[in-house]
Amino acid sequence: MYLKKLTLINFKNYNELELSFSSKINCFIGRNGVGKTNLLDAIYYLSMCKSYLNPIDVQNIKYEEEFFVIQGEYERNEKIEAIYCGLKRSKKKQFKRNKKEYSKLSEHIGLLPIVMISPLDNNLIIEGSDERRRFMDSVISQYDKDYLENLIRYNRALAQRNKLLKDFYLSRSFDSETIDIWDEQLITIGEKIHSTRVKFVEELIPIFQEYYNFISESREKVELVYESQLFEGEFRELLKNAIDKDRILNHTSVGIHKDDLILSLNGFPMKRAGSQGQQKTYLVALKLAQFDFMKKISGFNPILLLDDIFDKFDKQRVKKMIELVAEHHFGQIFITDTNQSRLEPILKEIDIVHSLFEIESDGNLSIKKVE
Repeated sequence: MYLKKLTLINFKNYNELELSFSSKINCFIGRNGVGKTNLLDAIYYLSMCKSYLNPIDVQNIKYEEEFFVIQGEYERNEKIEAIYCGLKRSKKKQFKRNKKEYSKLSEHIGLLPIVMISPLDNNLIIEGSDERRRFMDSVISQYDKDYLENLIRYNRALAQRNKLLKDFYLSRSFDSETIDIWDEQLITIGEKIHSTRVKFVEELIPIFQEYYNFISESREKVELVYESQLFEGEFRELLKNAIDKDRILNHTSVGIHKDDLILSLNGFPMKRAGSQGQQKTYLVALKLAQFDFMKKISGFNPILLLDDIFDKFDKQRVKKMIELVAEHHFGQIFITDTNQSRLEPILKEIDIVHSLFEIESDGNLSIKKVE
């Protein structure tokens, strides 16, 4: 599977653009701020029905324009897949496959598996558990439709339970039977989500450690641990024991919405123990492990997006990374970088099929393909 052609209209800083790509490596070269990452984000949109960078769809429309369009032409299973994403201000987002509109966006997730490695991934280390749960959910949702539906249903039930708790607090009343209705939904759905996450992390860990050891030449020991309150007892008992606390807090304090991934280096939290280089290596290894996992499940090579990941890597580390992703094990890859002299010699040296695009912006955005 690979993206053959991308068309943009009024998307972020692009007026109109049409690009054709290599089935292997494609590099976007240019200064910071010219729109390299926006091209990767458009490709991400076509797989995930949303931006990697800005979840508010309307803010991705070019300034003072009324709509945006992203179109992609893919080769998948030796067939052409035409994917369309369009949004008008104050209108519902449209997503189409071969001119047929989806009734639910969740139906599209997983058709075109994708992995993006970006500087924003550092949030997995420095931010709270929300970011790490979102990572698990985004990976699993691409290959497990039931998981995505269960996640949506769980979040709805959780919102209703939290609303009840707040209403009870304000009215100084309590109805355990009504709470029990939502508890049953949380228990049934939450246990399924928990079971899927356990299996996912167990399978991801050895792949992740193998990639980290390759990139770091086995200099450190890294760990990835799934932390969940459901390991401490039955979900039903946890909810029952926490009800007094929940009534005081006005929200549900136990459940899979509190799960976390513990990222560690040599037995210490990566946030405190890891240097910038170690943290970057950790995140790259984690995302490459995600790639392998999704490939195994879907049977397709996900499209791999590498956004400015070579900053703070020396030349040898950059070469090692390029050689790694250039192997036949990987499929189509998109890379952004500010330094053409860093990438081009390596690509020529390892003799890999590639396309290189220079992006210039001096008031008039232009992209030229370097032969």
